[in-house]
Amino acid sequence: MRVIVVEDVLITRSGIVTLLREVGIEVAAEADDAVGILGLVKAHQPDAVILDIRMPPTHTTEGLVAAGQIRQAYPAVGVLLLSHHVEPRYAAQLLSGQVDRVGYLLKQRVFHAAVLVDALDRLAAGEIVLDPSIVSRLMQRRRERDPLGILSVREKEVLALVGEGLSNRGIAQRLGLSERTVETHMNQIFSKLGLEETPELHRRVLAVLTLLRAAR
Repeated sequence: MRVIVVEDVLITRSGIVTLLREVGIEVAAEADDAVGILGLVKAHQPDAVILDIRMPPTHTTEGLVAAGQIRQAYPAVGVLLLSHHVEPRYAAQLLSGQVDRVGYLLKQRVFHAAVLVDALDRLAAGEIVLDPSIVSRLMQRRRERDPLGILSVREKEVLALVGEGLSNRGIAQRLGLSERTVETHMNQIFSKLGLEETPELHRRVLAVLTLLRAAR
């Protein structure tokens, strides 16, 4: 796997690059801002780009804007956004367009090799990666008309774990259920959200997108 790392804080960028190389992932390029990111992607053809959300010159949403540009120009390239804080609105904005191969994690999690490698593998497989803290915040929000109101409490728990990227087996282990029971819950979720005729991977992605939209 080949990745590009874009992070303005040198010590953070160096830490991520070192960790990636230690687990056998090739870092094709590094940058301290998002200027020229499309040129880097074109030149190095990475499998994924890891981006800080807040970068020079304004330290607001430069990474988020760059992520959108990458997704539009190179839809096969995964994008993993990093942030110091839980900001669900950024996750929702990230997923407002093409909704595969995108992820959003808190920075402290990516210094765990297993978490970072798992996130990159899931992006390569066309999945969404969301930090558990973001999913938890989304599930705690309330709206007058809640798109998830039709789901049972257990179904919402299952959907939240789908949002974290867990497989049916992982969900079963987390909740102490059988995989068959999880499959039943998943089928109920897909049915209630009108996703029965959608391919399996896309169903999971669209179900998570519904979760994000419920927070808006």
